Amino acid sequence: MTRQSRLRRIGWFAALSICTLFYVGLHLKVNAVRSDVVRAERQIVALESQKLLLQTEFETRASQEQLASWNRVEFGYVAPGASQFVTDERELNDFGSPPSAGAPAPIRVASAAGGEAAPPFPKLVSPLTGKPIDKRLIGPETPREAMVARNEGGIRIPLDAAAGGLGE
Repeated sequence: MTRQSRLRRIGWFAALSICTLFYVGLHLKVNAVRSDVVRAERQIVALESQKLLLQTEFETRASQEQLASWNRVEFGYVAPGASQFVTDERELNDFGSPPSAGAPAPIRVASAAGGEAAPPFPKLVSPLTGKPIDKRLIGPETPREAMVARNEGGIRIPLDAAAGGLGE
């Protein structure tokens, strides 16, 4: 190899090394800028969500002020004062008016505190016939064996016993 060829190889190697160093430096610079861009985008998203939150709060407060303005000016509403509260049920009853003519009777709630005897329970009536149901079916005196007939290991209930003789 000649001296000139050796210098040419060293020159190419130096040029290639310098280009590689510039490429690595450029690559690191691009990655640094890329991470700055990602960080800026995250800050933008956070600021936009904060802006949306503040806009919502501002609109809510503005609507509350608008409602308060309407209440004062249009409707004449004011906050209740201490004189507007009642102390007991009698004062509350004084605000009422007597029932008008033709008004339905007030609903009254039953109470067993009076010590009165309870009225007898109404008779059970069949919804099909309208006749009272046989007392043997609902009374404790009817034994189960009287209503059930055994047939080779199976249980059979006669229909007239369950229906209380409704088919008669």
